[in-house]
Amino acid sequence: MTRLAAKTLLTGLVLGLIVAPLISMQATKADKININTASLGELQKLPRVGPQIAQRILDYRKENGNFKRIEDILKVRGVGEKMFEQLKDQITVGEAANK
Repeated sequence: MTRLAAKTLLTGLVLGLIVAPLISMQATKADKININTASLGELQKLPRVGPQIAQRILDYRKENGNFKRIEDILKVRGVGEKMFEQLKDQITVGEAANK
């Protein structure tokens, strides 16, 4: 590897390590998944949520109505405290739940 290629690679790596966390910290409400309106596929984009948990969220919503607050997702079988800790910054119930 040439010296220039090594410098370029190192610069890209350093920039990636600095810039990527800054971009991810700028998650806005629009970036969050609304658990009251999300489809099966959208729910599966959440960490640790596969097809089974996503379906349980949809079933819970159908049987009980919209989630009033994000913590209500803990009532879904298979969603515990550890999973909620990973989800809480990525989900919302939207403004409709407040009405």
